[in-house]
Amino acid sequence: MNGIQALLNVNIVEGPVVVTVYVLSSVLVVFLLARVPLKRFLRLTMFGLLGGAAAAVAIKLVLVDVLNTFGSPVSDVDFGFFVIGLAAIGLAVSNAVSSTTGRKVTAAASVITFALATTLAINQSYGLNPTVAAFLHINTDPPLTLVPTTPNPVTRSHPAGPLYATWVPPAGMPSHGTTGQLTGANAIPNSESGFPARNAEVYYPPAALVDHPPALPFVLMMMGQPGDPSAKNIAKALDAIAAKNNGLAPIVIVADQLADPTKDPLCLDSSLGKAETYLMKDVTRWARAHLNILGEPKSWTIAGYSNGGECANYFGSKYPAMWGNILDISGIEYAGVEQHANILKTIFAGNQTAYDSVKPAIIMTRNHYPDTTAIYTAGEKDPSLIAVQKQLTSTAINAGIVAKFVTIPGADHGVTALDGGLTAGFELLFPRLGLSRPTP
Repeated sequence: MNGIQALLNVNIVEGPVVVTVYVLSSVLVVFLLARVPLKRFLRLTMFGLLGGAAAAVAIKLVLVDVLNTFGSPVSDVDFGFFVIGLAAIGLAVSNAVSSTTGRKVTAAASVITFALATTLAINQSYGLNPTVAAFLHINTDPPLTLVPTTPNPVTRSHPAGPLYATWVPPAGMPSHGTTGQLTGANAIPNSESGFPARNAEVYYPPAALVDHPPALPFVLMMMGQPGDPSAKNIAKALDAIAAKNNGLAPIVIVADQLADPTKDPLCLDSSLGKAETYLMKDVTRWARAHLNILGEPKSWTIAGYSNGGECANYFGSKYPAMWGNILDISGIEYAGVEQHANILKTIFAGNQTAYDSVKPAIIMTRNHYPDTTAIYTAGEKDPSLIAVQKQLTSTAINAGIVAKFVTIPGADHGVTALDGGLTAGFELLFPRLGLSRPTP
């Protein structure tokens, strides 16, 4: 078991494993190109390289552009890695033709090595799956020990003033928060939805880990697709901000809106599962009963990244009496936008009006927002989503929402957009949540 655990925890974003695979791949490319006589095999070599590259373009066209298999855009850098990887595999295949047994064996090994190197390069670019376990969607995080709640959790409210002005951190308060997954008796029941969600995770900030902690704001966060309900990124961002604010930060549930990381239930109640009921009823009911959180909408934030960002914008626009704040990080425009015709047919039985009714931009024109704040972010290197997020910001403002768009410098659609969006978003939200002094 220890050996398996060690394998699952191997770092596949940086370190010796990644370097070894890249170096070995480079050596193999040189070997495969060094065929003699070169002139005789030049045409075969070029055919292998160009054939592999062409296959990469065709696969991207089908899986990404047509089927939207990955549920999010693919950057030019990642597509470049894919083209190079398949070109190298094509080179290996060409080496298996009219060659010695030894070269054939090396070519076969090269195919496996190049495929692994390509996978590592793309995974490294996104930066969202740092270990083998994360890449395989296996949660190895420890179970969470719940912090006892104060009496009457449903009626908790702000103290006489904002927390930043009234909270005095006690001696011995931890310098960092803690995270863990909700398992066993602590797992969130899906009693109303029946949605087969994976275990959620919770983040407790330092201020929640002391004797007699204050009731804190609440965040419900959702990750991307494919992705897992991991609290690591939001914990890192909030720990950093809490360090500047006497340990204050929201308590967070990172919940699963997918059930299966390869499928997208669209955050709706449909034939794909009752994801909306699970998140808006099962999860929020559990949060009120088990977490020491404030109860008013102004203290509740619905947040998400990529697929989860679209979900956050949908829920925040539809339920303003529950969610006073929206943080949409690199979210798409609306559920299933990349496969609009297919979703319209399979989920809404061709009823365009029904489909339109779940699009946040249309919901905003029909709803009333007496006290909602929304933050939309996108990476500087993610131009298509910059345009989407700017348009959503404008729509939100026209609907009466206090909204702001933030470009994350140097970020694409991967971990740089996620981490940058979390930091920028919560730095803007902390004063509203009463966790930091308002800026002039």
